[in-house]
Amino acid sequence: MSVEEYSVDDPAFVKSSAKRQECPEADRPEYAFIGRSNVGKSSLINMLTGRRALAKTSSTPGKTQLLNHFSMSTAGKDWYLVDLPGIGYAKVSKKDRASWERTSREYLTKRENLMCIMMLIDSRVPPQKIDLDFMVWMAENGLSFVMIFTKVDKLTIADREAFLPRYKEQMLKQWSAMPTHFVTSAAKGDGRQDVLGFIAQTNPIYRKPPKLD
Repeated sequence: MSVEEYSVDDPAFVKSSAKRQECPEADRPEYAFIGRSNVGKSSLINMLTGRRALAKTSSTPGKTQLLNHFSMSTAGKDWYLVDLPGIGYAKVSKKDRASWERTSREYLTKRENLMCIMMLIDSRVPPQKIDLDFMVWMAENGLSFVMIFTKVDKLTIADREAFLPRYKEQMLKQWSAMPTHFVTSAAKGDGRQDVLGFIAQTNPIYRKPPKLD
């Protein structure tokens, strides 16, 4: 039996928004990508879409400062990918960092067409308190999320085999089960079909809210 290959058709930048109210109309399923600064978010987005420069990459933490919407289509279904400001450390003032976090949290809790939050985690580092706390916050607010481990190509063979069991051990101290997770490499393309397949299979759940008279 053949395995379906998923792709992203006609990926395009739509707009940047400073707050939720400025976002495009909530007329299709939407997936938010978030993680600590410099986790490899833009590189992963470019890998998923097959466009090398769709999302701007930078070695400087805090490059993404707005809610960036991209239009996508997979398996004949249109959807939005949203690149959110990173959480945690960035080379900006504490005031600006706090403002970005408020913007992201307000968007995540009130955006009506948000299907799932893609929580990016650097596979090279041990579990970080800021990541663990943010996942707890999402769960407490009833937000659906999956974990996406990035930069797995930068691990040695031994570390690649060990990092996920080590992370699971930490998660199970606070969770009854490990959340859905994917292991990816923007450089090698690892995990691309898994993530796009998850999105394609989740899209049909979306129901457009009726227009009010």
